[in-house]
Amino acid sequence: MNKTIKLILLIAGIALIGYGIYTVIAPEASLSLGPLNAEVQDNNNAYITIGLGAILLLVSFFGGKKA
Repeated sequence: MNKTIKLILLIAGIALIGYGIYTVIAPEASLSLGPLNAEVQDNNNAYITIGLGAILLLVSFFGGKKA
């Protein structure tokens, strides 16, 4: 595999993992009414993003090696 393609996959993998972790941590919506606070999160897509980033990292490290 070409070194440029490996570099692009590596950068994309790191970016996807970082975005996925940010999505898991940051709340989507919050409501504050006096002493009552509520936060809502939907993390279903975040785990898919982290998994896709991990796959891209693995492909960038191990993809295209000759036996």
